[in-house]
Amino acid sequence: MTRPASPRTVLITGATGGIGEALAKVYAEPGNTLILQGRNAVRLTELAALCEALGAQVLTRVLDVRNRNELSAWLHEICQQEQVDLVIVNAGVNTNIGPDGAGERWEDVQALIEINVLAAMATVNAVLPSMRIRGDGQIALMSSLAAYFGLPATPSYCASKAALKAYGEALRGWLGPAGIRVNVVMPGYVESQMCRDMPGPKPFLWSAKKAARTIKHGLARNQPRISFPFPLNLGTWFLAVLHPWLSERILRLLNYGG
Repeated sequence: MTRPASPRTVLITGATGGIGEALAKVYAEPGNTLILQGRNAVRLTELAALCEALGAQVLTRVLDVRNRNELSAWLHEICQQEQVDLVIVNAGVNTNIGPDGAGERWEDVQALIEINVLAAMATVNAVLPSMRIRGDGQIALMSSLAAYFGLPATPSYCASKAALKAYGEALRGWLGPAGIRVNVVMPGYVESQMCRDMPGPKPFLWSAKKAARTIKHGLARNQPRISFPFPLNLGTWFLAVLHPWLSERILRLLNYGG
């Protein structure tokens, strides 16, 4: 099977986060158009200037993806103006039960689900019609290794990433015959502010630049799951297939218990 051509127009949500910024940089090259969304106007402007210096044409939009009406309207407009080859659904946040184990605040849980799940699905829903009309395109959903087995300290985050994993796998089976490639990205610990804010050990920590290069390579190969780093990805997969009591004991021994 012939490998699809490299994407020339790439849309990235959550472009001002650690992985988002790194992805923008690895796709910034002469002849490419980057469409970048973020909430931080200053960082988005700085990132756009950097990517333009690398030769890319850059379009930006500052918006909160929780405003799904605004998000959808913008995406429909973009898809009418540009032939978007690759959409990286990257916007995401985290929350945890707190250092004393008091639990997640409902306001934080609600915001997390709105951003990590509902906004992600709204993004796909908005860009999909134009891809289906032309029978081509690629969508990458940013899940996590935490999707394999819930970590006691971050229950809502794990649930949201498990939802994206299942959603992406289902989309791939549905849309693949129509020429649309869907990939689930499952990073481990990647250097970023969100990672630093997460409780617990962070083994096999990768730089955002290394993660972005791995993701780009996996997307070019149309890998169903792009998971890293090894052996953390293998270990988290085993947590999902082992008996739950054993997985829970392993997590406690590794200081991931609640």
